[in-house]
Amino acid sequence: MAGGETVLVTGGSGFIGSWCVIGLLQQGYVVRTTVRDLAKEPAARAAIAGVVDPGNRLSFHAANLSHDDGWDAAVDGCDYVLHVASPLGVAEPKDPDVLIKPAREGARRAISAAIKAGVKRVVQTSSVAATIKTADKGDWTADETQWTDPKAKGVSAYAQSKTLAERAAWELIETAGGKTTLATVNPTLVLGPVISADFSDSVQVVERLMTGRVPGVPRLGFNIVDVRDVADLHIRAMTAPQAAGQRFIAAGNYAWMADLAAVLKAGLPAAAAAKITTRKVPDVVLRLVGLFDKELASVTPNLGHKHDFVSAKAQTLLGWKPRPLAETVLDCGNSLLAKGVA
Repeated sequence: MAGGETVLVTGGSGFIGSWCVIGLLQQGYVVRTTVRDLAKEPAARAAIAGVVDPGNRLSFHAANLSHDDGWDAAVDGCDYVLHVASPLGVAEPKDPDVLIKPAREGARRAISAAIKAGVKRVVQTSSVAATIKTADKGDWTADETQWTDPKAKGVSAYAQSKTLAERAAWELIETAGGKTTLATVNPTLVLGPVISADFSDSVQVVERLMTGRVPGVPRLGFNIVDVRDVADLHIRAMTAPQAAGQRFIAAGNYAWMADLAAVLKAGLPAAAAAKITTRKVPDVVLRLVGLFDKELASVTPNLGHKHDFVSAKAQTLLGWKPRPLAETVLDCGNSLLAKGVA
């Protein structure tokens, strides 16, 4: 158990952030968390309390990625910081800076405050979008040694934002040269149980299958990782001495959309399963739909290609282990049903 050490989790009302808060509370930490607006506190606190009783060990602080106010106060007196907050967007914005600026500047604000406060370690939530083999076409496999080239043709604004934010974090820590160390967690597609109706864009993969918002099952695939396992890896990377200065990919099994549809159809209650199609949709149809759906348009370049990410480093160095795919997907689906979303 933590013995009363204090951890700041930025973005504690978000999908990953809330599960990081839950995991820390379960291990005995005192937790602070930031939200853009304290009006979000009651709903976020209630969602977290539905999983673990926070007692008097959870407090909320207002801090915005795009403003200086609040960061020093939120971090002061903390032993660790999990910097999870970052803008997430599935649809490609007209101006990439809509995602890039708050991600990069938010990382600088949070980490600068952490260095100033003398915290032991910062763990920043990056993404495998920062580990893409941009020069390779077709199928490929990547690990933590790979860095996305943000200037390469076709790199999304989201991938640029995660890459540049992570680069900024490493530069700040290196320049400071003090006692504060850094580790990053780079998740693949994050699924798992949602604890409120305000959930991550990543969950749309399951939500679209369950609500019939796709014309069929496209030839798209992803490494899936459970949000609870992502939170677990953050906490392991926070305290393990050997994690200092390291990047860790959080990835479980690779699955095609057809695999996800089959798991949901076989495992969900009959009424929900009946809505799920396993009919495959030709690439050309999805590209046509993508002309009118910006979120689908953002993924059509990946049709039929397997881009695989490996988490051997996290498993070997930190003893981390992702849970089975079916558990993650069904827990995600059942939680959407429970929240009335699907």
